[in-house]
Amino acid sequence: MPKMLVTIGVLIFGAVIPILEISVTHVFNPEWTPHMRFHEVWQLITNCALAALSLWLVWRRGQIMLASIIGLCVMGGILASHALSSLYGGSLTYPGGLERNILGLHITEIIPLVSVVLFASAIVATRLQVREHH
Repeated sequence: MPKMLVTIGVLIFGAVIPILEISVTHVFNPEWTPHMRFHEVWQLITNCALAALSLWLVWRRGQIMLASIIGLCVMGGILASHALSSLYGGSLTYPGGLERNILGLHITEIIPLVSVVLFASAIVATRLQVREHH
């Protein structure tokens, strides 16, 4: 169970988000400067590499805790960036972008929250499994 929780969380930042962002809204956005696009691609490559590392840790090494912590860093970073956005003028959305709210939260808040819950749940489940074996 913990392996699947981490895998789902990792696939969100390692596959789903890149698929969504390699588009005219982000990587190929004509309104973005080349330097902005550079940082976007850098972030996507880094996150995909961390996702691959996390999957290897989970499925080859059985290191669910470390993979979960990596996932918490990546997806928690989105939430921290959102929390600090008023300090640097950032936004979760772009003009004309997807405006989906569920229970008062924007979809771009929900996705990282779900991932953080998955990683935290994997950590708790792993700790409980370790306790049961002792």
